[in-house]
Amino acid sequence: MRIKCKMMNGDLRRIRIYTNGDLRYNLDFFFLQLQQLTGVRLYEKESVIIFDEVQLLPKARQAIKYLVADGRYKYIETGSLLSIKKNTKDILIPSEEHKISMYPMDFEEFLWAVGDEITADTIKLLLKSKKSAGNAMHRNLMRMFRLYMLIGGMTQAVEAYLEHNNLQVVDEVKREIVDLYEEDFTKIDGTGLAGDIYDAIPASLSGNASRYVLSNAREGTRLEQVRELVPDILSSYTVNIAYHENNPGVGMSLEKDAGRYKLFTSDVGLFITLAFKDKNYTENVIYNKLLSDKLEANLGYIYENVVAQILVARGNNLFYYTMESDTSNHLYEIDFLLSKGDKINPIEVKSGNYRGHKSLDVFCDKYSSRIRDKYVVHTKDYKWENGIHYLPVYMIPFL
Repeated sequence: MRIKCKMMNGDLRRIRIYTNGDLRYNLDFFFLQLQQLTGVRLYEKESVIIFDEVQLLPKARQAIKYLVADGRYKYIETGSLLSIKKNTKDILIPSEEHKISMYPMDFEEFLWAVGDEITADTIKLLLKSKKSAGNAMHRNLMRMFRLYMLIGGMTQAVEAYLEHNNLQVVDEVKREIVDLYEEDFTKIDGTGLAGDIYDAIPASLSGNASRYVLSNAREGTRLEQVRELVPDILSSYTVNIAYHENNPGVGMSLEKDAGRYKLFTSDVGLFITLAFKDKNYTENVIYNKLLSDKLEANLGYIYENVVAQILVARGNNLFYYTMESDTSNHLYEIDFLLSKGDKINPIEVKSGNYRGHKSLDVFCDKYSSRIRDKYVVHTKDYKWENGIHYLPVYMIPFL
């Protein structure tokens, strides 16, 4: 493709006013004026025209049908998915649309963005050969991954980091993104509950509860209220969901508990900002603690969120599992379950002491015939011991 031409909605509105009813003339004139207004030449069969913020002008979305049928160029529509779904009154949704799920930048894409063309290949080689990186290299790789966690994968945040090299500026950008999300949530729920559900994700994860705690969002919230909102929240791609699995196996979607789940933000950078949303940047201890590698165990849920984000971006649905202890009121919990062929891979995420993994041990004893590989994701170097892969968190994107 020789050119990427971005067309603004306002231009389309003006161009449409000047047409005289002949479709072929309209399109010829449309493309002529588009080139004149942008100063960019369009090449047939090569150029791409982007309809940005298409939710603001539904008629433009409907017009895609005629543009695609014309066949001269390719088209991409972007915009807020929540608003796109709501702004469909009185228009015909083009059957020509092919939806593509878009996610925040993953770790490898982040490395590309910051000009690092070496780190990803290094990690892939280490993982393929099942070798540890060694102290110096491991520290360097973890430093890069922690930077990714702090900034996240939202393009605006990454751009702010590249331009200013200042995490406070990055945090301000992320706060603006969170504000936009919450403004969008009011379009599906005028009571503000959808926004409260989103805001309470860090609090719910930090409590180590075995499910999303509704009272963290709003006191007195009923399950029925949330059940109606969750599908719309999920369709916004701002949130990832992990369902409790009742019978761990290959067909986990068939055995999930739809009323018992955990929620994660779709971007770990936004998660860090959201966790301290009510405080100033200077009071957000996560930035300094992550940068200096002194994150306490009680902040380990940040790693759980980033692992969830990575697994979803790699095409996985999220499931977790809990078991009651025979000797106490304690619940054993497997953070994530992945199916692989006719087996499952349990994953336990540890930010502190990785040597203690009682939940994983009990689970593997109970379901030994169903298990293929066992993983402990942690912040230390790679090792394989007693049938368990101990993976540094930076390897998960390449698993």
